[in-house]
Amino acid sequence: MIDPTALVASDVKIGDNVRIDAYVTVEDDVEIGADSHIGSHSVIRSHTRIGEGNRIHEFAVIGGEPQSIDYQGEVTKLTIGDNNIIREFVTISRGTAHDRRVTTIGNNNYLMAYVHIGHDCDIGDNCVFVNGTNIAGHVTVGHYAFLSGFTMIHQSCRIGMHCMSGINTVLRQDVAPFVTVSGNPARSVAINSRGLSRRGISQQSITALNRVFKAFFRKNINLDKLVRTLDKETAEDDCVQTLLDFLESTERGVVR
Repeated sequence: MIDPTALVASDVKIGDNVRIDAYVTVEDDVEIGADSHIGSHSVIRSHTRIGEGNRIHEFAVIGGEPQSIDYQGEVTKLTIGDNNIIREFVTISRGTAHDRRVTTIGNNNYLMAYVHIGHDCDIGDNCVFVNGTNIAGHVTVGHYAFLSGFTMIHQSCRIGMHCMSGINTVLRQDVAPFVTVSGNPARSVAINSRGLSRRGISQQSITALNRVFKAFFRKNINLDKLVRTLDKETAEDDCVQTLLDFLESTERGVVR
């Protein structure tokens, strides 16, 4: 199911039931998994691996050379998982030799129009990036992150799982898991309670996360003191442990 106007390199590996529309370019050393659909005028650059069931819409550029002044043509990769929706004009860069050498996109993500994901990023599963979100190089994004339109993320930030950003948010530091952030510069607003509830997180865990949020983000209690003062039920909650581990391991600091 390859349109005759498409330009597909001879060594491209194409799975079953793949559709490649008009004027698509697929360069050498590319793999496209079964049941995927590549929209017209899209470009799939060399050294890209695309899993099964992906829908790439028109005019996307997937696996482009990293936008890094240090890049000297080294062979680096982009790996995309399964069942992602990548909308019009999305750009995703390959990795660089001075970091991971690969950019990684997980499964079941929805990347809306004009999203950019820079080199060496590691994107989890079930994320939503709304139109115009721009992610610089070396960024890690956890599962179920929801980034609203025109969110901008500085290099080397970590975006925690189940977090949410407001529209036009500018992030220069890490975003803690389960937290909603907003503004320029960003500030932590609240626990993403509605999103967590929709994903089946118990009310008990949400209540425990709110206790930690109020102490650390509102009252600015330092992490060591916070850990010492938590009651047993809160301290043993799995979501709270995830949040505390993230806070303890941050290198750029977290949005407060």
